[in-house]
Amino acid sequence: MKDESKLIREQFPRSQNREHSVPMYLTSSFIFDDAEQCRAVFANEQDGIIYSRYSNPNTSEFINKVCVMEGAEAGLAFSSGMAAVFASFAALLRSGDHIVSSRAIFGSTHQLFTELFPRWGITHTYVDASKPEQWEGAIQENTKMIFLETPSNPGLELVDLEWLGGFKKKYPHIILSIDNCFATPYLQKPLQYGFDLVSHSATKYMDGQGRVLGGVVAGRQDLINEMIFFIRHTGPAMSPFNAWILSKSLETLPLRMDRHCSNALAVAEALEAHDEIESVRYPFLPSHPQYELAKKQMKLGGGVVTFIVKGGYERAKRFMDALEMVLITSNLGDSRTIITHPASTTHSKLKEDERLNLGILPGTVRISVGLEDVDDIKNDLLQALDRSK
Repeated sequence: MKDESKLIREQFPRSQNREHSVPMYLTSSFIFDDAEQCRAVFANEQDGIIYSRYSNPNTSEFINKVCVMEGAEAGLAFSSGMAAVFASFAALLRSGDHIVSSRAIFGSTHQLFTELFPRWGITHTYVDASKPEQWEGAIQENTKMIFLETPSNPGLELVDLEWLGGFKKKYPHIILSIDNCFATPYLQKPLQYGFDLVSHSATKYMDGQGRVLGGVVAGRQDLINEMIFFIRHTGPAMSPFNAWILSKSLETLPLRMDRHCSNALAVAEALEAHDEIESVRYPFLPSHPQYELAKKQMKLGGGVVTFIVKGGYERAKRFMDALEMVLITSNLGDSRTIITHPASTTHSKLKEDERLNLGILPGTVRISVGLEDVDDIKNDLLQALDRSK
């Protein structure tokens, strides 16, 4: 079956009640038939659900759907996207280990590398993701993981997944991990290129309506097994309610992403033609410097467009305040079109030179294009540009 069918048909086994739609299992724990069964399940001699901090039918169904889409052997669900990203590091790295990462990453991930991990003796080296020679030069004897985002937040910079998967073969002991949140497994499948782990903020497109928080990591069985100990004893569990919401939302992910992408391309084209815009970044826009790479490794261009308005921060503020339909929030992946100013929000904790190195200028604006009529979205953006001159 194709992804569209898999996401709808994948379901936790029905109970004796023969329910059509999987119910919410809002329970903290589960009952055993007898003491021996309890002992055997705790000893991993018998399959069974113990406690919702460990697993739950709703989280299991959600994880299974993500694994089916990503082509992963196993996965784990988390309370948020950053909990998932953090666990993919903390569960697998030790003091003295080294990470090589693309420079263009989410602000909170940058804070992990620069503020938290040095406390535990974990170091990092940033590289320009588009320059292979920098990846080569950054590997050290103690490098344990390579990490990246593609497309990146908010600059929509791409990394050649096929090249990096081939590069990693030289270093079989290094874990190759990717944040695939912007693309979703519907548009891009990194594990096919030799990646070991894929993480997502399920809060974004997997939910798609700005309702619940969640995160997920999928990939190699042995790495997921190693992560299980960490999450069982640190507690970043996804709630059954959130898992139920996310699992149902995944059934419409392909439909929604098709619309997000077609709307985003139309918005990118309209903005690029406007005199008050300095530049526009969108992977499937021919002016994107990695347009051919995007067409090669992505099914469509995604739902995020990043652009720079003329006039810097003050103009960007006036533009955003002039919007009538588009909402201002730091989230993305919503059915509603939403907008943010990365330099003052999601990447505000970076130093100015760090933001500039990522192409985040005072006039940079990121828009997550929603599912509304595309003409309504364009008209609101264009009228705001005109009113904010």
